[in-house]
Amino acid sequence: MNIHEYQAKELLQRFDVATTRGRVASTPDGAEQIACEMAPAEVVVKAQIHAGGRGKGTFANGFKGGVHVCKTPAEVREVASKMLGQTLVTHQTGQSGRVVHKVLVAEAAHIAREIYFAILLDRATAAPLIVASSEGGVEIEALAARAPGKIIRERINPLAGLQPFQSRKLTKQLGLASSQLKAATKLFDGLYRTFTGLDCSMVEINPLVLSTDDKLLALDAKFNFDDNALYRHPEVAAMRDTAEEDPREVEASRHGLNYVGLDGNIACLVNGAGLAMATMDIIKHYGGNPANFLDVGGSATEEQVTEAFKILVADKRVEAILVNIFGGIAQCDVIAHGIIGAAKTVKLDVPLIVRLEGTNVEKGKQLLQESGLTIIPADDLADAAQKAVKAAKEKHTS
Repeated sequence: MNIHEYQAKELLQRFDVATTRGRVASTPDGAEQIACEMAPAEVVVKAQIHAGGRGKGTFANGFKGGVHVCKTPAEVREVASKMLGQTLVTHQTGQSGRVVHKVLVAEAAHIAREIYFAILLDRATAAPLIVASSEGGVEIEALAARAPGKIIRERINPLAGLQPFQSRKLTKQLGLASSQLKAATKLFDGLYRTFTGLDCSMVEINPLVLSTDDKLLALDAKFNFDDNALYRHPEVAAMRDTAEEDPREVEASRHGLNYVGLDGNIACLVNGAGLAMATMDIIKHYGGNPANFLDVGGSATEEQVTEAFKILVADKRVEAILVNIFGGIAQCDVIAHGIIGAAKTVKLDVPLIVRLEGTNVEKGKQLLQESGLTIIPADDLADAAQKAVKAAKEKHTS
């Protein structure tokens, strides 16, 4: 789950991480009122979408940039009116862009230096890892490719936590003065407590700035959370903005389905994440393009299968559907009933290829055969993929 920048600031403030003052507004009047309360300080108006590159983005109305420094409340109102309700296109949104529903109005920081600082979960060690660089405000991936020696890595023992000597080491490596050690140690400690306290998989501060008045501030933050731990943090789960997500993914989550939309034309319905990945791979191997990742889980019900089919056929690019089921907990005959009911409910008008294997497979195949539906059976995964690719091509040219 992703959250907006203004929400990230609220979370940082909970853990006493230094950041700039600011509030969110959904109308030009609201933005102007916030700026009036902060006057005479300069403020920055930042479009709130779940994508990076906002400062270099372009709005559909021709307005340039999703981040603007303003000197007066009237200027804040003017800028907000050009952002709110408009589609912002950045290098991360694609050409479709994202509609801006809210803007963050925050006190502008006068920056002397920019630093990159992140805490993430290192899969190799299953422990927290600090990744930092004295060069902030840039894409860390580009910096790592261009100058890998400028990337600092500091592993944290999850039992001991972030130690004072590590904070002192990071302060020196980032080129901060000894006079900034106390503030840096407090900020690093606050970020680590944020990371562990909210069950994050990543907390990224880019940039972490040193202001002209010698203050260290977390200027912009990005969070990734462990979705399996969100039940422990209802206040974080409540921050979810479904308007920023693929509507198909939102609908899938309502029914306990794991769905990720892609840009291909062969829809996949599979039980098990690993099997779903293998199904997508073999479709690509035989020259096709998967339209989605969809894992209905090991104990899928007929209702879930029906809802899954509704989501798949709602994608107008889909020209074939491949169902790949290995019956274990979810038995093949139960899945077959779900497939039959779903196909009839959604009035399927694209080729349906089904591969069943596992518990009660013969009974499942018999049910499909006697259903009266036009179903293309497959003997194994390779056979299923080849038939799906062929069916999609024939549908495309028909």
